[in-house]
Order: sequence, then C-alpha cells, then structure tokens
Amino acid sequence: MDIRDKKVLVIGLAVSGLQTVKALHGLGARVKVNDRKNEAELKEAISAIKGLNVDCVLGGHPTELADWPDFAVISPGIPMDIPMVQRIKESGREVISEVELAYRLTATPIVAITGTNGKTTTTALTGEIFRRSGRSTHVAGNIGTPLIDAAIFSQPSDILVAEISSFQLEGIRDFKPRAAAVLNITPDHLDRHKTFDNYKALKARVFENQGPDDFAVLNADEPAAASLADGCRARVLYFSRKRIMDTGAFVEKGYIIIKRGKSSERICKASDLRILGDHNLENALAAAALAWSMEVPVKAIGDALKSFEGVEHRLEYVDTVNGVVYINDSKGTNPDASARAVKAMDRPIVLIAGGYDKGGDFDEFVDGFDDKVKGVVLLGATAEKLKSSCRRVGLNNIYMVKNMREAVERAALMAEEGDTVLLSPACASWDMYKNFEERGKDFKEAVGMLRRNT
Repeated sequence: MDIRDKKVLVIGLAVSGLQTVKALHGLGARVKVNDRKNEAELKEAISAIKGLNVDCVLGGHPTELADWPDFAVISPGIPMDIPMVQRIKESGREVISEVELAYRLTATPIVAITGTNGKTTTTALTGEIFRRSGRSTHVAGNIGTPLIDAAIFSQPSDILVAEISSFQLEGIRDFKPRAAAVLNITPDHLDRHKTFDNYKALKARVFENQGPDDFAVLNADEPAAASLADGCRARVLYFSRKRIMDTGAFVEKGYIIIKRGKSSERICKASDLRILGDHNLENALAAAALAWSMEVPVKAIGDALKSFEGVEHRLEYVDTVNGVVYINDSKGTNPDASARAVKAMDRPIVLIAGGYDKGGDFDEFVDGFDDKVKGVVLLGATAEKLKSSCRRVGLNNIYMVKNMREAVERAALMAEEGDTVLLSPACASWDMYKNFEERGKDFKEAVGMLRRNT
C-alpha cells in the first residue's frame, strides 16, 4: 500500500492511534490527528509526537474536518457512528481500523484471535507455542502492542499473532488472517453494538475474507461461535473439551488430542496445564488447533502448553495473607468472564466486583455463585445493579465501598483462613480507571498494603 503524500486523518490519540501516527509519518503520509480530548488531557501523547509534522485538531470531532483526508484511521475507542466519521464514509472515502492498515502494510502471515472471553490468554499462549517452534513471533493487537508496530518491523518468514476486538473488526475491509479463531460469543459491549446479533456479526468478520487455504477455528461447545461455520469459506477446525471431534482439538481419556481424519496425535495431559479452570482448557485447545493448522510440531505445542503460566490480571495469584489467597482477575470485564473465574476457584470466595456498565445483565452471573461465594464487596457504577441481583438469590452478605483500598480491607475482614478473595469485576473499568490493567495494579497495591499492615 503506497501512502506517501496521502492525507490521512487519525481519529483518536490513545495507544494505537499514537503508534499509527508515527508509522504513517515514517511512511511519508501527511497526517492530521483528531481527538475529543483537549491538549491538557493529551499532554503525554502530544509530547510523544512533538517534532513530527502533524497537525492536531483537539477538543471534539468537527464535522468539517471530514472534508480533508484521503482516508481515515479510527482508534477502537471511537464509535463509527459519530457525524464526522459518517460524513467521510458517505463521500466514498475509507474509514479503517489500525488493524486493517497494519494488514495492508505487511506480508507476514497473521493468526487472529477474537471472542468475548479468553482472547488475551489464548493470544499469549499461541504466541508462546510459535516461539517454541523456533519461528520469529510477534504478539500484538488488543493485547497491548499495536498491530501496526509489529506489521512494519516483521518479515514475511515471521508470524504475527494478534488479539482482535469487535471494535477493531468494525473497521476492516481486506483483513485476511491465515488462521483465525472465535473462542466464544456472549453478550458484551451492547452499549456500543446495541444488539447481540450485531455483536455476533462483527465477530464473524474475522473470517469474511478467508478462502479455502485458510483456517477457521471454532468452539464446538458454544452454539453462537459454532454457528459461524455456516458462513466460513476457510477450512473449519473445531475445539471441544466436552466431546470427541472428527477434526480438531479435544480431550480424550485425560489427554489433549489433535485429529484430522484417521490421524490423531496426543499433545499432553490436560492436567499438565498450569492455567486454572475449564475455560483455560478451552483456551489451550484453541491455541493448539491454531498452531497445528500452521504446521507447528506437536512437541512444540505440548511443551508450551505445559510451561505457560498465564497472563497478568487474569486469575493471577497475588499473595496469601493470614491464610487467605488473593487473586487478581481484573480482566474479568463482563459477567461471563467473571462467571468462569468463580467456577475455576476451589475455595470459598469473597468476591470484589462492579465497575462501568456496558449494558449487560448480572442475574445469570449471580445464579452461578451457588454456595461458593460467601460474600461480595461492590464498587463502581454497577454496584447497585449487582446488589439487586445478589439479593434476588438470597445473598445478603454485601458491602458497598468507594474505592479499591476499601474493597480489599472489607474483603479481608469478611474472609477466613482457607478462603479466596477474588477481584473479578464482571464490568469494564472505565468509570474509575483508564483500563483493567490500572484496576488490577490498584488491587495488587491494596493487597500489598494489607500485607505490610499485618
């Protein structure tokens, strides 16, 4: 893609937007940046592009700016339906995501992973498998490092393993991963996508440009994800922890198995996994299927599965204080993710939950507490909503707090030796924090303070 001297509007100056600006400038494009935040709020970002010949239009999204660019690159946090964006699109010019731009700028094969839950763990694990095989591997996308960075610096012989969100898939056109997985689809981001059908259709877009030489990996145990096979032109591989498959990855007699036709191979024992819970077994199966589709040797897959210890903020062990285990699952940003975290625990739980309201329902999440959750500490915008769901099932050991330090202190008083204090908010973090990472770090700092005061 030749973008020299093209007028490109970058909408949003967060992490991916910032790196997009730098990449475009380096490739000779004429760049303007637009963000609804003002100069004071974007002080660090503006400082990072100081010295580049980049104009900044800040403090809003003026509609007249739509007349300037040849095309626009939109950050995932910016909705596609704002008037400025609509005006660009109505004129026939493109508004693409950073993921789409990255795809156009690289010849490196891409393995893409999306789904409601498990994306980050599966992406990190898949990357580790490829590294174990000896291949130069770049792990990027929604996992933290913008895909544009990896795309520009990677070689055709390398591999790009990318976590892809529904927000990023809104802005694709030609994006075509060599192998792609949809791990699961449960209601999420309905505040932006409006309906579950819209959300599901966006997840399906990861497959839309694939052909018969590509691979689509789907969860056979999850109806919404499995149903996407009907629209796939790629070769479909299923994964399942509940049943034996004719083709794909599954568990048989305690072993993770990969099978195609009559040929099957043992990868390792399911019990060899170091990451906890049935959902992480599913993530491991998906990663194994993706790697196998790209001809990674079985030994490399098995070695990675047996050594991988998980990712920060996802069922992360923090400390044991007075016989109580503290677990950081700040990446539990929706009810389904947090339900999986609760299910993975084998000790009585004091749960810390609550945060930004994405329009989800908490009743089913709370129904799954059974007798495992002995008490809850609630904070953030959804605290009252969660409290109502808890009381509906007769759980009345509930405390409302204003911040994470109070939450940890209250949970410590509620917990007894042998219990687990689990931070798994079932909500996004944006009402109190920049992101789930900041929230998880705040939790770990509060636990550290508890340790020092004990």
